[in-house]
Amino acid sequence: MPFARLGGHGTIRSMTSAFTSVAPPRDGRQSDTALAIQRGVGRMLRATGFHMVTELGLASGRRADIVALGGDGEIVIVEIKSSVEDFRVDRKWPQYREHCDRLFFATHPEVPTAIFPEDAGLILADGYGAAVIREAPEHRLAAATRKAMLMRFAQAAAGRLHSLIDPEAGDGFL
Repeated sequence: MPFARLGGHGTIRSMTSAFTSVAPPRDGRQSDTALAIQRGVGRMLRATGFHMVTELGLASGRRADIVALGGDGEIVIVEIKSSVEDFRVDRKWPQYREHCDRLFFATHPEVPTAIFPEDAGLILADGYGAAVIREAPEHRLAAATRKAMLMRFAQAAAGRLHSLIDPEAGDGFL
């Protein structure tokens, strides 16, 4: 494939500085509270060696709020619940177990923690950080499922990064 010739160093420098301030767009599905929980959980995950992709489509057709990948290949799904009603109306979360090694719920301190099932982990978060209140039981993925999830995670992350670098290239927010 032939490559177009780029301009001088000034062009590259100005393009590079523009990329550093770009953030993924909000898709409108999350409330401000849910976004604050997401931010706090993301900070906690990053501090513990995990990296996350939000709103990741799964092979089941569902979309996970947060999928996090650890350095050892561990896959964690975090389902955000910003209110009691949010938890009560959502009954798809048990299917997420098919796509992760550990499943957590994340909420904020105003939601009573007693509503969340004991067989999932629990995280309390705000816009600045998060803490694991209850560890999630481990249920290791089969090798083929792990590979499929790793590929889905990698493709989404790479596609989103490319969209930040070149917004006109198309939608990479899988």
